[in-house]
This record gives sequence, C-alpha cells and structure tokens, in this order.
Amino acid sequence: MTPGIPIPARVTVRPDRSFHFEIRTPSTAYLLLKSAGVEEIKGKLKGANNPGKETVGRPISLKHVYEIARIKQGELRLSGLSLEGVVRCVVAQARTVGVEVRP
Repeated sequence: MTPGIPIPARVTVRPDRSFHFEIRTPSTAYLLLKSAGVEEIKGKLKGANNPGKETVGRPISLKHVYEIARIKQGELRLSGLSLEGVVRCVVAQARTVGVEVRP
C-alpha cells in the first residue's frame, strides 16, 4: 500500500453486529491512467475532453498490461480467470478509458 492510491474497501455488517472487512486492489482504470502518465485535475482527466473516443497520455506497452493483470489476478473475484483472460479484460478497459496499448 502506497499513500495516495485509492483502495476500494467493502465492509459487510451482519444483523448480529459482526462485520467482514475486505480490501481490494486499486481500480483497473486508475492503474492504466497512472501507467500512461495521465494527471487528474479537479476530478477531470488532463488533456482529454472525450476519454472513450480519443487517446489520453502516452501509449503503454504489453509489459504494463501484464503487470496490471498480475495485480488484478490476486483478487478473489478474478481468481477463476487465467492470466490471459485478465489481460484481455485489462486491454478492453484500456480502450474504454482511452489509453493506447502498443505491443
């Protein structure tokens, strides 16, 4: 854990007042934008008016995608997928946020 990185957490509270606390990995979009060098200013991406249609930041390599996939594969909900399946999900998410992936 590094200070400043948003980490999602899920807290489940049961009727008997017991609870379950689960910390997840940072979102895929955050990791992609961070590796592409995109800065966020006042909640908006710097240099992008339409992030889904145009590219933002610098292109990332497949090495970055595999590193992000290895981080995300540690999550319980993605543990059933192979590394190749998680990589495909990361590449699809990269297209959605406007980050170009180069081989």
